[in-house]
Amino acid sequence: MGIPLRQQIKVGAYVARQHLAGRRRYPLVLMLEPLFRCNLACSGCGKIDYPDAILNKRLSVEDCLDAVRQTGVPVVAIAGGEPLLHKEMPQIVEGILAMGKIVILCTNALLLEKRIGDYRPHPRFTWDIHLDGDKRQHDWAVSQEGVYDRAVAALKLAKAQGFRTAINATLFKNAEPERMARFFDDVTAMGVDAIMVSPGYAYERAPDQQHFLNRMKTKELFRGIFARGKGRGWKLGNSPLFLDFLAGNQTYHCTPWGNPTRNVFGWQRPCYLLGESYAKTFAELMESTDWDKYGVGNYEKCADCMVHSGFEASAVIDSVKRPWKAVAAQLRGPRTEGAMAPEIDLSRQRSAEFVFSAHVDQAMAGMAHEPKARRGGKLNAAKHGATAAPPTLAAE
Repeated sequence: MGIPLRQQIKVGAYVARQHLAGRRRYPLVLMLEPLFRCNLACSGCGKIDYPDAILNKRLSVEDCLDAVRQTGVPVVAIAGGEPLLHKEMPQIVEGILAMGKIVILCTNALLLEKRIGDYRPHPRFTWDIHLDGDKRQHDWAVSQEGVYDRAVAALKLAKAQGFRTAINATLFKNAEPERMARFFDDVTAMGVDAIMVSPGYAYERAPDQQHFLNRMKTKELFRGIFARGKGRGWKLGNSPLFLDFLAGNQTYHCTPWGNPTRNVFGWQRPCYLLGESYAKTFAELMESTDWDKYGVGNYEKCADCMVHSGFEASAVIDSVKRPWKAVAAQLRGPRTEGAMAPEIDLSRQRSAEFVFSAHVDQAMAGMAHEPKARRGGKLNAAKHGATAAPPTLAAE
C-alpha cells in the first residue's frame, strides 16, 4: 500500500473514537478549496466556470485553520482551483501541520518548481500531483499540450528534495486498462509514494459531458487495470476496500459528510461534487442537511458516482468495523473475476435539480458589500497558459 503505517494508525484510531462515542455521522477528510481560480481550463471540470469576481476570491489563512478546527478531522486535502496560486498557501500548510494533521496538497504542478522553496518536507505532508494517464492521455484530460512533461519534471524535483509525493489519476471513459497499467508502471519507476485513483464525476458545469464513466464501465475498467497489476509493485494510495469497491466487489452507500467541503461560498451541501446550497458553519452543515435526499438510489445526479470523495470514507469505516475484511482485501488485492456485488436500486431516485446558479447570484450580490482585501488579487487564467481547446486523443 501507498499509505504510511503511522497514517493508517492515526486515521484508524480517530474512526474508532467516533464509534466508541456513538457518533453516527462524522467527518474523516476535510476537502479545503481556498480558491476556484486555476491556471488550466480542463474540459472535464466545472470549477473555473464562475465570474471573475468569484474566481478572484480567496479563503484567508485563518478561514482555513478555522475550518480544520471546526471539523477536527485527521486529514486535510487542499484542492481548488490550483492551490499554488494562493499567495498564503505556505502559511496555510504550516498552520495545519502544526495542528497535527495530515496534509495532502493537490496540484497540477505547473507552479511547483517556482514555489517549492516555500515548503519543507514533513512526514505528514504530501504533494499530490494530478496525472490522469500517460503523456497523451493527461494532456488531453487537462486540455493543454506539454502539461504532462512539466508535471513529471516537478514530481522528480519534489522527490529529489525529500518530499513525499503521490499522483492523483482521474479516469474517464476513454481510459484503457493496458495503457493505464503501463502508466502505473511508469510512475512507480519514478518513485512515487502513492498512486491515488478515482473515476471522474460529471460536473454539471463541465464543458465535456461525453467522457464520464457509468458505474458498470467503471467496474469493468478497474477490474481490467487491477488484473494487470498483480506483482508489479504499484503503491496504491486508496484504502483496500475502496479499490475492491471500484472493481465491483462491494456495495457501498456514499458517506457525503465523510469528506466535507469548505470553499469560498461556505460549507458545501451535500458534498465535494455537488454544490446545491451552502452552510455558514460546519455544525450547520451537519445538523441542517437532509442527507437522505442524496446518494446513489436517492438522487439522479448521484446515480453513476463512484468517486473517492463519496465512497472512500464508507470503505474506511467498513475497514474499522470489520478489520479482517480489510486485511483480506489488502493481502489478495481487488478481486477481478466472478460475480459483482449487487447494485443499488435506482427506481426511487428523485429527479435532478439544477440550482447552482442561485448561490452564484447570491454570492455576487453579497460581494458588492465586501471589503476589497477579502476578494483576492485579479489573475487571468489565460495569462498562465490555459486553453479551452483540448488536444486530440488519437488511438494508439
